[in-house]
Amino acid sequence: MSPSIWQLLIVLAIVLVLFGAKRLRNLGTDLGGAVKGFKQSMRDGEEDEQKSADDGESGRLGTGDDTSGDHRFEGEKGGEETESRR
Repeated sequence: MSPSIWQLLIVLAIVLVLFGAKRLRNLGTDLGGAVKGFKQSMRDGEEDEQKSADDGESGRLGTGDDTSGDHRFEGEKGGEETESRR
């Protein structure tokens, strides 16, 4: 059983009375802006992936970086020395 057009119009009228046209318009504008921002970030992500693929990066950790396996923050590097003294 799907709702008829009259039932949908009644529900729409009740929503308009409860929330008001201005609040619904603002809600629609905010929702549209959020969708537009999401689409833009998806496009940016795809462009970044294309650039990475064009540069020949394999996407694995350890390629092109000079960390030699030490992935700690700079402030954490001295932590082992103090722990070994305890």
